[in-house]
Amino acid sequence: MNDTTLPREVATDLHNGLQAMGLDTALAQPLLAYLALLVRWNRTYNLTAIRDPREMVTRHLLDSLAMASHVQSGTLADLGTGPGLPGIPLAITHPQLQVTLVESNGKKARFLREAVRQLGLKNARVAESRAEALDEPGSYDNLTARAMDTLAGIIEVGGHLLRPGGQLLAMKGVYPHDEIAQLPADWQVLEVRPLQVPGLVGDRHLVVAERRHLNG
Repeated sequence: MNDTTLPREVATDLHNGLQAMGLDTALAQPLLAYLALLVRWNRTYNLTAIRDPREMVTRHLLDSLAMASHVQSGTLADLGTGPGLPGIPLAITHPQLQVTLVESNGKKARFLREAVRQLGLKNARVAESRAEALDEPGSYDNLTARAMDTLAGIIEVGGHLLRPGGQLLAMKGVYPHDEIAQLPADWQVLEVRPLQVPGLVGDRHLVVAERRHLNG
């Protein structure tokens, strides 16, 4: 039973944020259902340090959706997804995107399975595993990680999951000059896109990287 009633301002903030980002405001209903579930579970399981639902709208939902226009179909592995960020908001937004939520923490994985079930997300699945132990080599068009490690660290634990020509989509704060400089020699950055997150103070960037194509 859902005993979580979100403050009215939460729905208003989300509706306004979706409008500002050019996203369908009809997405608000399933996103609020996910948020209510997260708030309820967070009381017991401490899934995220952010407690205020209005802050969750900005720092969890809208921040995750800032990359929605950059990955719309195909397969995506979300490494270290935690309570499902950005994977669940992306799965809600893009039914044609097949999302694997990779999370090794047992209580977070339990929450993810319940969220996928309650939200009826046919395009999302939970892999309770460390990224480096996930035995699905070359299975994904895209790899993302929102709050996990450096670019080189993400590639080290999850690079094997990408198909040839697949892309890493890493969400970062300020422009990550140092991390880009430390990429493995066989990887290259294709672009770094500034992201606009309504209500969020500070820089956000999406780093798009891929393994270099070897000639011959």
